[in-house]
Formats: sequence, structure tokens, C-alpha cells
Amino acid sequence: MDPSAREEACFEAGIKFGALYHQFAGTPVSPESATSLEHAIEEAITNQPHCESVAVDIDPEKLDTEHGYTELGGEHMTVEMGIEYEGREVTARMAMENGYPLMAIESVTE
Repeated sequence: MDPSAREEACFEAGIKFGALYHQFAGTPVSPESATSLEHAIEEAITNQPHCESVAVDIDPEKLDTEHGYTELGGEHMTVEMGIEYEGREVTARMAMENGYPLMAIESVTE
């Protein structure tokens, strides 16, 4: 059986999160560079098909180390994205939950 448009829309959200996390995890980031990295991530992921919006929030307080920077990880950011596929709109979010950067579908509208 072929996947439904709803399932395809959710799959597209997963693809975007996989690209975002695995492309940018490990990027050196400091409190001073967090905003420019947020914008770079948003612009890069928005280029992908069916991606309507991406909002990345990197918490600068979690970046402050004795060296002045750290490597970006899931614990440093919250991400929300909007996907549109054949009339289905998906809102997905990544945020820390129980010590893990959980990526989840928040809503799907027809």
C-alpha cells in the first residue's frame, strides 16, 4: 500500500530534522555567533522541498564555556518547522526531553 499524503508529510519532517541535526551537530558555536548560526541553519533547511518554515533558537547561556565556544548539540537548541505536502501541513519540533533532543510531530492539518 502506498503511503498517504499525511504520512508523506510527516516523513518529510523527519528528513528535514535528520539533515538539520546531522549536518550542524558539532559546529563550533559561541554566544556571539549563535544568532548567525541560527539563521544559517534556517536558510539551509528551508531550501529543501516542502519546507515552509524553520525557526532555530540556540540558547546562548548553554554555550558559555571556559574556552568561549562549544560544539553545537541538541541540548543547545530548540527547533520548530513547518512542512507542506499535498495540502497537508505538519508542525514538528525538536526540544530536550528527559535529557534527549526529541524530534516529534506537533500537529498535522488536512
